[in-house]
Amino acid sequence: MPPGTLERHAPSMFRHGPSPGARLLLYLALALFLMVADTRLGLTGPLRSVVASLLYPLQWLAAQPVLMASQGLGYFQSVDSARSELEQTRQAMAQMTLRAGQAELLLRENAELRELLVLRQRLNTTTRTAQVLYDTPDPYTRRVIIDQGRLAGIAPGSPVMDAQGVLGQVTRVDAAASEITLLIDRDQAIPVLNVRTGARSLAYGNPLAHSGGMELRFTPGNADVQQGDLLTTSGIDGVYPPGLPVARVVRVERRADSTFARIDCEPLARVHGARHVMVLDPVPLALPERPAPAQPRSKRPPTTPAAATAQHKAQAAGARP
Repeated sequence: MPPGTLERHAPSMFRHGPSPGARLLLYLALALFLMVADTRLGLTGPLRSVVASLLYPLQWLAAQPVLMASQGLGYFQSVDSARSELEQTRQAMAQMTLRAGQAELLLRENAELRELLVLRQRLNTTTRTAQVLYDTPDPYTRRVIIDQGRLAGIAPGSPVMDAQGVLGQVTRVDAAASEITLLIDRDQAIPVLNVRTGARSLAYGNPLAHSGGMELRFTPGNADVQQGDLLTTSGIDGVYPPGLPVARVVRVERRADSTFARIDCEPLARVHGARHVMVLDPVPLALPERPAPAQPRSKRPPTTPAAATAQHKAQAAGARP
């Protein structure tokens, strides 16, 4: 057997060393020494720093899965909370918008009612306040329905106006509702008076105009009509009281090929947005009743002075005993 192949160390079973108890005591003593040295002298501080620096990448890598899991969970929780907060904010904004719209509507209605109250104090006729319910579905007419009818004392032919001016006329009366034909309807006409010149004319509805309007027909081309003239009711028709504002002249077109001028007017009343209106009694109903004729007295012959003297003497003679 070659000499290099022989084992030069003794087998493990024949090796001799400290016993396990002695090793335990040695390790305990070494641990106590290191703890005392670290506490008193701080010998392991640099070693700890070096070991911590070497182990920091491993600690960072080991902590990343936990951090990613916690961050992902927090992200999804924050997304859910943001969505819920966004939905709550949208609902709150919708409620605030609804309340703001209702408040604005109430303010507008309050202003309209105050204007109607002031107008009622200026009128000498009986008036009734009504609310517009809806427009008629007929596209070829310009009519609205109000919530007052025959039970409230509304009569056919009654003038209707809002706080700005004449709106139309009652053309049909039911028990609890009435139909109003607006001034811009093609079948509606109203006698008007030019406040500036005092000239009377007739204004017709013109639904073909932009957003609805009126026009003065059969007005001579040389008539004194200017843009901005105010037109009021003349009162000669026996329906509308005189002096109610109706419209304002917005355009005057005089053509050489026509005898009459084209005069467009804009109604002062809100023909497309009125919500509260005032119904006036027709002029025949508003007029005071005529006094009853006096009873004819019996005719007596005129008494002359001589006859009066004779009558007085006869009464004196009859009074004597």
